[in-house]
Amino acid sequence: MADFHQGGHVATLHNLRINSEEDLKRELNAFATSRKITLILPSLFSELEGEALPNIIDELNKVDFIHRIVIGLDRATEDQYRYALQFFSRLKADHVVLWNDGPRLTAVDARLKAMDLSPSEPGKGRNVWFCMGYTISRADSAVVAVHDCDVVTYSAEMLARLVYPVANPTFPYQMSKGFYPRVADGKLNGRVTRLLVSPMIQALAKVLGPRDYLDFLADFRYPLAGEFAMRTSILPDMRIPSDWGLEIGLLSEAWRNLSPRAVCQVEISDRYDHKHQDLSEEDAKTGLSRMSVDICKALYRKLAADGTVFSEEIFRSIKATYYRGALDLIETYFNDARMNGLYVDRHAEEKAVELFANNIILAGSVFLDNPMETPFIPNWSRVHSADPDIISAMTRAVEEDMAEYR
Repeated sequence: MADFHQGGHVATLHNLRINSEEDLKRELNAFATSRKITLILPSLFSELEGEALPNIIDELNKVDFIHRIVIGLDRATEDQYRYALQFFSRLKADHVVLWNDGPRLTAVDARLKAMDLSPSEPGKGRNVWFCMGYTISRADSAVVAVHDCDVVTYSAEMLARLVYPVANPTFPYQMSKGFYPRVADGKLNGRVTRLLVSPMIQALAKVLGPRDYLDFLADFRYPLAGEFAMRTSILPDMRIPSDWGLEIGLLSEAWRNLSPRAVCQVEISDRYDHKHQDLSEEDAKTGLSRMSVDICKALYRKLAADGTVFSEEIFRSIKATYYRGALDLIETYFNDARMNGLYVDRHAEEKAVELFANNIILAGSVFLDNPMETPFIPNWSRVHSADPDIISAMTRAVEEDMAEYR
């Protein structure tokens, strides 16, 4: 993507392959002496048994600019937590592992539930939220980055490029979002972004009329990328979803809390692949089917919070507009792939579009049936106000878990 594309709201920082990875590391090492950088890794225990994480650890051991790594571990038993502590002990950087399902953090969660401040459902968003709370409690980092644990093409350069825009004190950016081409094994990937989010944003703009928020989302080349970095000063006021709508929810919070000039997207790789989710046509509670529902709900919630009134008729119009636009895009993707020697299964692409179109209506029904649902996890400023000791209690729980089970 060595071009100079710039959209209307968000600065696009490219990877033109001119400077070296070592140049970036040297600058980041200099910044990190006064602006410490924390990395958050939300992980399922199953990812410790995958092919990606061992390489990620090896690559992270190549950098010196990371102050601390905060690992959020979901779906782990006591024995699995012990194994995780041993697994991550290879990390050179200072690190902690949050046992989210352990008795101590479960007790902290019970205190949050008693105040109606606990995340409503398990998921990546909940994991990241607890890791953010822990990072806030340590109060010693200026920058926090987040990326997934299933990136099989991971390299240290990805992290360097992701954090550089917010770590450089001369840059104005409060948040950076990673982007990259989704190509692997001779195929064009990134189905949810290509076949749902892009045509959905276009459909919403056509049905509801122009919205600066929709223009803002449309500027992002890969809005569902799990890689982002922020200056920690904005963490306490971030309200994020606990479900698969995390990435859209974070962009929505950036739109609400920051000037668009304080947000950028940065090209972190020209080769990216990670674990692929099943389409899950038979079960809307798993796989890409659930993801599509949660993303649609996140969009509806944000637009409703800005005053948009939704109805069954509007959702049907959105579906019809989306469906036509998505089918047109399939033709474009097919032609683009063919010019680049890549494969696209048009039948599978159309099946995905049909599923997403149905889930646009399903997500709308869920939204209309429960309009009073709290869309986001409360931010940490509110949590601290409700119980000033809760963050310290969480820090103690993590430290005691690490000491007991290591």
